[in-house]
Amino acid sequence: MTQAYASDLALFINGSWRMGEGRDALAVLNPATGAAIAELPVASAADLEEALAAAQAGFAEWRMVDVDTRGAILRKAAELIRDRADRIATLLTTEQGKPVGEARGEVVGAAAMFDFYAEEAKRAYGRVLVRPTGQRAMVIKQPVGPVAVFTPWNFPVYLLAKKLAPALAAGCSVIAKPAEECPASTAALMRCLADAGVPANVAQLVYGVPDMISRTLIGSPVIRKVSFTGSTAVGKHLMRLAADGVKRITMELGGHAPVLVFDDVDLDKTLDMLVPQKFRNAGQVCVSPTRFYVHERIYDAFLEGFAARTARLKVGNGLEPGVQMGPLANPRRPEALTGLITDATAQGGRVLAGGEAYGEGFFFQPTLLADVPDTAAIMNTEPFGPVAVTRPFATLDEAIANANRVPFGLAAFAFTDSLRTANLVGDALEAGMVGINSFAISFADAPFGGIKESGFGSEGGPEGLESYLVTKAIHQA
Repeated sequence: MTQAYASDLALFINGSWRMGEGRDALAVLNPATGAAIAELPVASAADLEEALAAAQAGFAEWRMVDVDTRGAILRKAAELIRDRADRIATLLTTEQGKPVGEARGEVVGAAAMFDFYAEEAKRAYGRVLVRPTGQRAMVIKQPVGPVAVFTPWNFPVYLLAKKLAPALAAGCSVIAKPAEECPASTAALMRCLADAGVPANVAQLVYGVPDMISRTLIGSPVIRKVSFTGSTAVGKHLMRLAADGVKRITMELGGHAPVLVFDDVDLDKTLDMLVPQKFRNAGQVCVSPTRFYVHERIYDAFLEGFAARTARLKVGNGLEPGVQMGPLANPRRPEALTGLITDATAQGGRVLAGGEAYGEGFFFQPTLLADVPDTAAIMNTEPFGPVAVTRPFATLDEAIANANRVPFGLAAFAFTDSLRTANLVGDALEAGMVGINSFAISFADAPFGGIKESGFGSEGGPEGLESYLVTKAIHQA
């Protein structure tokens, strides 16, 4: 154990924090050292059945709580999250690896989610239909029911808040299954909700064997809606499970974001934006810029500037001052990246910076690959790590074709000083979100979601609340 970490990891079921008590346990690792720092209790079948029963009872009660009261509780939760942000950020960095400044930004972003949906819930409007005198017809919105949410390890606090806030605001009860790699930070978020006054049976938190938990929760008739953020492969599996019960689903799946860089940009200014964004959270971001298509007239200068900036990044333990990139979150990632880079260089790609795992823990050098062919695996598989791959293009049509070539469509980016090019690219890119001269695409008031194999449904904005509501038409003669 370390003083910076939590020694009381637990499940949260029906208002009770459940620690070991004879349960199986999983080791939690510090990615900066590779050492085990705690043991996480694993939910049993009995735990899950109790959580389901609580969620069913909690929904019956919570849906009847007026929207102003629900909103006040969510605003209190946001206040507590901000008050505890430093502590939660330290927990997050210790178990996930990102620099503590990035972790604190994530926590503050989570608080913003609760503030937004505390107010947005008041705007779940229906409508009155035109009917003959003496008749009435109306459309109303109601909470869908108990919800199972599954979140990954790359932004464990923010992505959990992104699901909990609209679900609770809508009047749903929730059973959350965050990633087992990051239990302390997600439990700290749940403590804020409990301390803010969310009823004991309305929000549950479980960890354990992912397949067992997903099959149990999604297979239960109690659960009416499933929300998942993670890989496309796992998302397809959960969709199959949900199909048997015709469950409503929101899927935010993998991406492989292209970046188009045109020759009319201020190159130094653009590179100063691109490099930090590529290596934010060690590239473990579903919308991380990864496939860089650069106009051939500026390609060589782009590579030189990108490589120089990459080499200057300070990599280390995220709790240390000045660190710009931490380790990867788990031991699977360095191995996967090594394989992708080996394949790319075997097919003619050039390593201009980084390219290797190193040191204790799960560190990987910030990496730049040039001239990577479309046949390389890394051009078709999301690397989910600190690797940028580049190729030149000659025409706008070629750039668009390259960007849209893969089956993913979560985010895409373009950099140009031409308004006409910006308009054409914004229309043509096949992605749920497009950033033009900006990477700022994730806000509480804006929809976030993909197309093609990057999923469907949106989180954030009014669309995020809508996904936890059902529409009912009432006709009265």
